[in-house]
Amino acid sequence: MALYTQNLPRWKKEEVDEIKRGIEEHTLVGLVDMYGIPASQVQQIRRSLRGTAKVRMARNTLIEHALNDVGGSVEALKEYTAGHSALIFTNENPFKLYKLLEKTKTKMTAKPGEIAPEDIVVPKGPTSFRPGPIVGELQQAGIPAAIEGGKVKIRETRTIVKKGEPISKKVADVLAKLGIKPMDVGLVLQAAYYRDTIFTPDLLAIDEEAYYNNIMLAAQQAFNLSVNAVIPTRLTISAIIGKAVREARNVGVEASIYEKDIIDLIIGRAQREMLAVALVAADHGFELDEAILKAAAAGTAAAPATTEPAEDVKAEEEEKEEEEKKEEDEESGLAGLGALFG
Repeated sequence: MALYTQNLPRWKKEEVDEIKRGIEEHTLVGLVDMYGIPASQVQQIRRSLRGTAKVRMARNTLIEHALNDVGGSVEALKEYTAGHSALIFTNENPFKLYKLLEKTKTKMTAKPGEIAPEDIVVPKGPTSFRPGPIVGELQQAGIPAAIEGGKVKIRETRTIVKKGEPISKKVADVLAKLGIKPMDVGLVLQAAYYRDTIFTPDLLAIDEEAYYNNIMLAAQQAFNLSVNAVIPTRLTISAIIGKAVREARNVGVEASIYEKDIIDLIIGRAQREMLAVALVAADHGFELDEAILKAAAAGTAAAPATTEPAEDVKAEEEEKEEEEKKEEDEESGLAGLGALFG
């Protein structure tokens, strides 16, 4: 028997042994705060976590005794025992555990003295209350109220408690009457021990969508850098070659180099420029053949004259195919991202 528990009563030693067994049999052990959770909700939480995690309530002193007995890096977890702590055991990673515990939370009415988790806002609009003392109660709580159409109406939206501020008795009573439940009640993770590391909620509360979007942006920027800097990789070599082909074709068109792959583009560009000149000549009173005028009008409507080098349809289709392939490769490379967070 370890030094820390040798003088404990038998039932306490058995409790410590059960905690130690839970620590040894699971890859993750966490501390959760049970304060303010009704017994019925505790049972519901246990059922929702069945097969994934086990919750074990124990005195903080016994939890500390067990952590001392196990020793090693897990012993640092005892620094996070506070309030009505309980242990949670699981083989999931801490990010998934945090998400599971967040889902156990439900909205409850506020009690006097509790701290507002967010700004508490009372929206304007009609209520179900008839004229009476409720008008004065609302006004004393800082909520502008008036009687309209035989009912009490809140005249404007008002923030009555800022995040982090205590909730007074008057405000708590009014919120309960209005049916506003600002408090999140459920298992609150204090800390989790996983693979020799302590994880706290601030490390686990990740905005997954923003995180995913940042990774996607980084992947796109890396792809563009590779293409523009001509750094060939398995994912970018096709785009680099395609870009080089298009640029070479544009040089050929600009310099009027009569090669078989670009001669049609050169002729097409020359024709568009000729038709544009014909329209300008017609505007200045020059008489043109009717066929030329029709061709100029049709050519301008279909493809306005430009001094930019022409891009053939095939090149554009190839570029589109390359972009689609790039997106598929990026998506397959990032497909496992969600596995970490569930």
